Amino acid sequence: MAKPEISGFELVAVDPTGHVAALLDVELDHDQATIDTIAVHPDHQRRGLATRLLTEARTRLAAHGITTLDAWTRDDPPALTWYRSRGFTEDSHYLHVYANYYTDPAEPIRAIATPRPPLRPITAFLHAPLTEEPALREQFARVHVCRRFSLTV
Repeated sequence: MAKPEISGFELVAVDPTGHVAALLDVELDHDQATIDTIAVHPDHQRRGLATRLLTEARTRLAAHGITTLDAWTRDDPPALTWYRSRGFTEDSHYLHVYANYYTDPAEPIRAIATPRPPLRPITAFLHAPLTEEPALREQFARVHVCRRFSLTV
């Protein structure tokens, strides 16, 4: 008998008053699993809730034959520390570049190869290799390193 296909799941920790204290949202795509969201309410941080949700997620993933869980995050030192301290390893990264007209009207124009009048770009969301980081930081206000962390389930 084949196991039923699931597209993902959400785990929620509720405090004694019935309010959401933490959540973990996992998306499944065939044999791959990705943490879409992990969040702990500030009043409940540093109590191990995220770690307990991660433990439950790993149990559920293993039951479905998933062997690796990944997560993408950016320049958030507490998040980077949490993933690393839970055994995740960084195995891929690239730059997120946001070119925004309202930050600097010239940013979106600089971000595209060929303007197409009368179209006027307002916002562009771009990816670039890390080797371009210094040059892109000079040209754009919002440049972030996006990191993929993975963990054996």
